[in-house]
This record gives sequence, structure tokens and C-alpha cells, in this order.
Amino acid sequence: MREVEYVSYGCPLEDYQLTRADHRQQKQSEDIRRCVEKQAAEEKAEEQADPVLAAGRRAVVEKVLAMLRSSPTPERDIMRWRVRLYCGHIVDTRRHRENGKPTLHGSSSMQCPECGKDPSAIVAFEPIGLAGQPPSPPKPAACPPPKRPTRAELEQHVAALKRENERLRSQVSEG
Repeated sequence: MREVEYVSYGCPLEDYQLTRADHRQQKQSEDIRRCVEKQAAEEKAEEQADPVLAAGRRAVVEKVLAMLRSSPTPERDIMRWRVRLYCGHIVDTRRHRENGKPTLHGSSSMQCPECGKDPSAIVAFEPIGLAGQPPSPPKPAACPPPKRPTRAELEQHVAALKRENERLRSQVSEG
């Protein structure tokens, strides 16, 4: 994972005052919501007129959902955020840990779990912390304890040391 710097904006959240940019962002989120609902209604009408098309789309959606469910994002890769929504409520939300702000990649609004406003733009935020602990680095493999020499090996080593000792003594006495 790449190193990410998490950003806070508009803290303390309780004292945050809405700006013109916040009102524009909320209007844009509402406009997008209306366009998506219109497009969804058009596609639903197409599917009602063509059951084969509806079955094909349903199969594709089910396949994609199965793929997403088969590999959920581990908790250690989820960052928890405390956010203030356009409606004024302060709630917690979660985003992938590679996002330095909770408003990146199309996540600039959400449904408020308190009042139900949908969409409600995220206007201020602060990171809380990872939902799970990152994995600890693998411990190096423990070295096996040194092999204890057998009695025969020890006797051979002692004999070799004695021979070396005698050789050194004879060099000293000659010199």
C-alpha cells in the first residue's frame, strides 16, 4: 500500500458554517441524483418492454455482485471518518484507506443516516483511524538451535586441539 496523508477540513465539525461552495456542491449532487433517477427509469421501461434484455442485465449485475462479495475489503484497508453533512448532522463513514479525503472518487455525498436526506454533501471531515489493524510484518524465521556435537565429534576435536598444542609447544622450545 502506498503512504497516504489523511486530511481534515472544517474542524471542529460542530462549528462548521456552510459556504457558497457547499451550496453549489449540494445542488450538483441533487442534479446528478435526478439525472440518475431519470436514466434508471428509462432503462426500467426498456426492460419492461424486453424481458430478454432485463434477464441479461440482471445476470450481469448478479455476476458483478458475486465477484464483489467474493473478495471483501479487509478491515485493515478501511479508514473511518467523522463527517459533517450538508443537512448539519455529524456521522461516521468509511472509505478505502488509500483515499486521503472521504470526498474523493465520487463519494462527495451520502444519505444521512439520521434525517434520511439523500444526497447530503460531505462539507467537513476528519479521519478517525483504521477500522482494523494493519498486518504486522512477518517475523523472521527463527534460526534452528545449533546442533549439539556427538561424543565422538567432541573427542576428535579435543584430540586435534591437543596435537595443535603440542606442535605450538615444540615450535616455542626450538626457537
